[in-house]
Parts: sequence; structure tokens; C-alpha cells
Amino acid sequence: MQKLSREFYDRDTLIVAKELLGKYLVHHSQGLKRIGKIVEVEAYLGPHDLAAHSAKGLTKRTQVMFGAPGHAYVYMIYGMYYCMNVVTEQEGHASAVLLRAVEPIQNITERTQGPGLLCKAMHIDKNNNGYDLMSDNFYIASAPET
Repeated sequence: MQKLSREFYDRDTLIVAKELLGKYLVHHSQGLKRIGKIVEVEAYLGPHDLAAHSAKGLTKRTQVMFGAPGHAYVYMIYGMYYCMNVVTEQEGHASAVLLRAVEPIQNITERTQGPGLLCKAMHIDKNNNGYDLMSDNFYIASAPET
């Protein structure tokens, strides 16, 4: 198991999105290590991408997207679901990759098809917004850790 490096995320968003497929999202919370294999992603290409939150510019909500690569951008939708993006490219570019689905590998019993269900099953919430994915308890790895 090897945690992805900061340099992995500091590249073109489309390349990062493709290469995240098959990697492992690991989240240690509430005494459990949850692991899911990333199987679906969606790229947001910065402020010129009208589908990206960063299209409206730098706000309190989007501040993480404008920050350093390799951080989690977690936000709530519909007032009930959290979604997780991985910030990519250089600081100030505001690009990210949305994690849309994972295949459950360890300690995940709920559905994980869809970004809201993924976050619910992996216990990812607003407390993970801005989290550095170089940490020891919330990260993406190239191979599963058991």
C-alpha cells in the first residue's frame, strides 16, 4: 500500500481523474478503517468550467478548491448529502475530481453508487472539508491496505 503523493494531484485534472480509477479511498473513523476502490469519477476543470463550483469565483465554500492540490473538498447538496472532490492542479487553479462511486473493500455495508451514498457509507462529512489527503487517517492509496 502506498499513499498517493502530492505530485500525483498536482497535474492536469483529466489525467488525475483517469488515474484515480482503481485507486483506494481509505478513511479511518469511529474506530474503523473503511476502504473503497474508486470506480467512477467526474472532472471539474476550473473557473471556466460552468459546472464547477469555482465558476462563481472564490467564496468561503470554494476556498478549498482554490487551495493546494491533494486536499478534500467536501460540501453538502440538497441539504442532506455530502460529496467529496479531490483538489487538483496548482494552487489558485480551482480544479477538482468528484468521487462518484467506490466498490466496497473493507468495513462498508451501505450502497456506494453515487457521491452522496459514497460519503455516507465511508463516513465522510463537513469535518473532512479541507483535509490533507497526505494524512494518516484519510487518504487515497495505490493498493489496498488491510
